Amino acid sequence: MAVIQARGLRKAYKSTVAVDGVDLTVEEGRIVGLIGPNGAGKSTTLNAMLGLTSFEGSLSVLGRDPWTSRDVLMRDVCFIADVAILPRWLKVTQALDYVEGVHPRFDRAKAEGFLARTTIKPTSRVRELSKGMVAQLHLALIMAIDARLLILDEPTLGLDLLYRKEFYDSLLNDYFDRTRTIVVSTHQVEEIQHILTDVVFIDRGRIVLDTSMEDLEVRFLELVAGPEQVSTARSYRPIYERQVFGRTHLLFDGVPRAKVAELGETRNVGIADLFVAQMKGTYA
Repeated sequence: MAVIQARGLRKAYKSTVAVDGVDLTVEEGRIVGLIGPNGAGKSTTLNAMLGLTSFEGSLSVLGRDPWTSRDVLMRDVCFIADVAILPRWLKVTQALDYVEGVHPRFDRAKAEGFLARTTIKPTSRVRELSKGMVAQLHLALIMAIDARLLILDEPTLGLDLLYRKEFYDSLLNDYFDRTRTIVVSTHQVEEIQHILTDVVFIDRGRIVLDTSMEDLEVRFLELVAGPEQVSTARSYRPIYERQVFGRTHLLFDGVPRAKVAELGETRNVGIADLFVAQMKGTYA
């Protein structure tokens, strides 16, 4: 079942086209990374999915038009835009009271159970919490809601490495159950690679890569070649190359591993390196 189905999705602000004819399908039970540089159209695309902005083209989220059926849709969708948006005067218990009052699928006992594993005190106000603790509070509120779709837009922005790791570990271990669907946009691509089932690269409002992690590992490979093998390796037309400590790292698309294995060390390609390779041509 397609949780998200976009065809020809377009959004323009006066003379600026933020999203330009996006076609995208997200199936149930997937964790999709939406990756792109600043201004690529990531947040606008997510806002359209959440019914926060109008759009041209066709867009269905959980079988509904998010712009015309947002109130109903939000019963099944949760969203984290920025971990620091909770009011600073709010107490932790008041945050629980509020979500319990507005969302029929909020399980307060579950949220309190998540928070009990942290150092957050129920009587603390948001202004007394560190950024990492605010992230923990926000995630506890979200994970306690029985939603079918979770959308995250830079959810760990400004957090240190420890809290970023804890955030994604909790998301994977305590929330994701292979029936829920998660769409996450972030610049910290290396840290989410291990949780993703699919990756989508977007640039200048257009999708430039849309693949599963399984297909990515089959389709792309990296070759680390010595000076004497570089010329031969280049004959296979790498899409990107870089120099590291006197050795050449070449990235190939669609070249069988057996063809280049004798030319050096072959590796699976990381999302960050693939992203650089895909984006390099557009900024050359």
